[in-house]
Amino acid sequence: MRVIRDAAVALALVLGAMSSMAAEACSNRGDLDANYCDENKDLVADTPKDAKRLKSPNTIVFTYTPVEDPAVYEKIFKPFTDHLAQCMAKRVVFYQVQSNAAEIEAMRSGRLHVGGFSTGPTAFAVNIAGAIPFAVKGTEKEFQGYNLILIVKKSSAFQNMADLKGKRVAHTAPSSNSGHMAPMALFPKLGLAPGKDYNILFSGKHDQSVMGVNSGDYDAAAVASDVFERMAERGQIKADDFRIIYRSPKFPTSSFAYAHDLEPSFRDKMLKCFYDYRFTPEMQKAFAGADRFVPVSFQKDWQVVRDVSEAGGQKFNRAAYDAEEAKAKKQ
Repeated sequence: MRVIRDAAVALALVLGAMSSMAAEACSNRGDLDANYCDENKDLVADTPKDAKRLKSPNTIVFTYTPVEDPAVYEKIFKPFTDHLAQCMAKRVVFYQVQSNAAEIEAMRSGRLHVGGFSTGPTAFAVNIAGAIPFAVKGTEKEFQGYNLILIVKKSSAFQNMADLKGKRVAHTAPSSNSGHMAPMALFPKLGLAPGKDYNILFSGKHDQSVMGVNSGDYDAAAVASDVFERMAERGQIKADDFRIIYRSPKFPTSSFAYAHDLEPSFRDKMLKCFYDYRFTPEMQKAFAGADRFVPVSFQKDWQVVRDVSEAGGQKFNRAAYDAEEAKAKKQ
């Protein structure tokens, strides 16, 4: 209830601000909300032309996608947030969010300046909240990615996707790429249509889907491979207790994105602080060996995600987001 209330308050503030502010003239918006413009057609919101709308916050609010317990990630990111505070000579606070919806609304309302978004919600954050993806965790060689995997218990009789027709299959949340949108787009081509061959059961989070299969609450679950692997590394599950019966092509993992209305010199200094930082051994362990923030482009590196969206008839606009979140709340 608290998350829903926070999101509602944030949305009310945004709508009030929009009604009192004349929209800037714009020749192209694409899929962006009416409050944003994309005249250079790079698929993300342009920096506002009105200098009065630019922000150089004294306190930088940072968060990370709530794929697991937010408190865990606040501790993991503590060395970096300390670095960012020193690098920017600003106070930095970690804002714990409990859902993708709350994170997106926090940036849209101006309460969140920079943070990590899961792959699917990244596209919603771009269009709905004016988020600008700029980095993905990775190494000197490449940025990290993940696969959509379909897992079952190793002790079960399920050997292939056809065996799951009529069974209990978990998805995570409507806005999740690997946990919902990718299965919706990719599974039908493999002979298993979500919502037709099985009823979709939303678990809420990837770790809850994995634990649900482990406990027998679900026969199978569509989850992100990196979350599954981290859970195994931490001893939360035994990987050998599961069978992976499908693995997709690689997707980019969670993005780091800043609010579109940050003042350019402030923004550029902050990005340098990100790019120059090298992860501590503890962070590298938590993030599968990643040791830095690797630059990315939403237009180029999220193309595969948009392709999945189009294949499934899904758009990353406000109407689609509201419709999917409404479905999740009814369950």
